[in-house]
Amino acid sequence: MRCEICGKKIVGKPVKTKIDSSVMDVCRECSKFGKIIREPSRPRPTKAGVRRAPKRSRRPMETLYEVVEGYGEIIRAERESRGWSREDLAERINEKVSVINRIESERMEPDIKLARKLEKLLKIKILEKFEAGEEERIEVGGFRGATIGDIARIKRG
Repeated sequence: MRCEICGKKIVGKPVKTKIDSSVMDVCRECSKFGKIIREPSRPRPTKAGVRRAPKRSRRPMETLYEVVEGYGEIIRAERESRGWSREDLAERINEKVSVINRIESERMEPDIKLARKLEKLLKIKILEKFEAGEEERIEVGGFRGATIGDIARIKRG
């Protein structure tokens, strides 16, 4: 794991630190820029004196989706093939005409909910599953994402 501020590889456990209003996993050196968040203490014994293991929620991993390239042209072409105006489409999905304009001109990318509405109504495919494996391949290749430290110059006093 890498420090979210300086980008150095963290050996051992990262330090959870609150910097401004964000909680980040950082290295020991960068933890001095914020307030270290302590982990909660162990659960107290119950009345019978037996400790119970904390319940862990098992949420399934969310499937990530992304909008395909050229989504504006796909939506516009299907809308026009049906003979609908932008106003007609906007009314059918309960959105403003300005939203349809921005989506078709690709100045705005629809969120997943809106993209699903458009897919269902127009019977098109503009969402695709995001492959998590791509991120791993990029990191193996030596490229890592930008950290806050890459973007902002830290004032050292």
